[in-house]
Amino acid sequence: MLIGRRFAKAWRTLLVIIITHCSLLITHYCRAQGFTFVELNAENLFDTSHDSLKNDADWLPDGRQRWTPARYWRKVNHVAQELLACVGDGLPDLVALVEVENDSVLHALTRRSLLRSAGYEYLMTESPDVRGIDVALLYQPLSFRPLCYDALSVVPLSGMRPTRDILYVQGETLHHTHGGAGAAGAAGGAGAAGFLRRDTLHVFVVHAPSRFGGEARTRPFRRQVAERLAAAVDALPAGARIIVAGDFNDPADAPALQFLEQHGLHNITRHAPALRSAAGDSAVDVRGTYRYQGRWESIDHILVSAPLVGAVEQAAVLAAPFLLEADGRHGGRRPRRTYVGPRYQRGFSDHLPLIVRFRR
Repeated sequence: MLIGRRFAKAWRTLLVIIITHCSLLITHYCRAQGFTFVELNAENLFDTSHDSLKNDADWLPDGRQRWTPARYWRKVNHVAQELLACVGDGLPDLVALVEVENDSVLHALTRRSLLRSAGYEYLMTESPDVRGIDVALLYQPLSFRPLCYDALSVVPLSGMRPTRDILYVQGETLHHTHGGAGAAGAAGGAGAAGFLRRDTLHVFVVHAPSRFGGEARTRPFRRQVAERLAAAVDALPAGARIIVAGDFNDPADAPALQFLEQHGLHNITRHAPALRSAAGDSAVDVRGTYRYQGRWESIDHILVSAPLVGAVEQAAVLAAPFLLEADGRHGGRRPRRTYVGPRYQRGFSDHLPLIVRFRR
């Protein structure tokens, strides 16, 4: 009898997981009317295990940050909570994640966090960054199918530490559109009720070198990343649909970002009106994704090629109240980060998420 009860309990638990998983996926597939892309710097998403080849000693239970399993799992679920808040009752189709350590943290995020029933898969780099920091792309298999991917290395300049690789993913967008005879004809006669349209999409995820050591001194390092990225973009066919996203550690008018715009990319988050809160809280004065010494800065960016510019429906910063806290020193609000120096804050990230929604 005891075995029977345990079996019945295990079966009920499994059934709940399956139903929840299917419900989330069906909700995303049926309700989403657009294609949503999110970029987020997760602020040091490290696991609690030491990688002997990397300088991650600070992010261990006995390290400077006292990075315990409890803090780690709170952080993983906080990242999941941010992503779930980006698209109302749906899910982002693609998520460019910056500052993730390895496959372990992405497995935890997609399989063991609040996102465990969302169905995300992921691709990531394995970079020569001395701390082991990498970038990744989460994707919904119902709306995006990767065809190939690569890690584009950046050759360091003199005095430049090895930096993060650029993640490149080529894939197909999978979505239903509705239309009459013209749309059906374009799909080979799939019918007026709707058809599955496949567009090739090229995605690049970037984390450029920081300004540590001075903006002028490190400016060539970020230009080096931009040149590597521009070369990859230029090699794609004319008219390609391209999305470039990440933390560039530079504002939109910096030389590195201007160089990318000279290569046919359009900074759609630069032109978003006031970068208003996607949560609809007009009382929150947010004018960027990052706040430094009381000043808002936009150092996270999403750029697209010309064929996607006209498809942009919305570009915004997610300034939900739970992601913000009072700035006691400078006034106003700031991102509710995980750490301020060595002080643990129980927060989310020092960056706010960027959201771009494309029309289908």
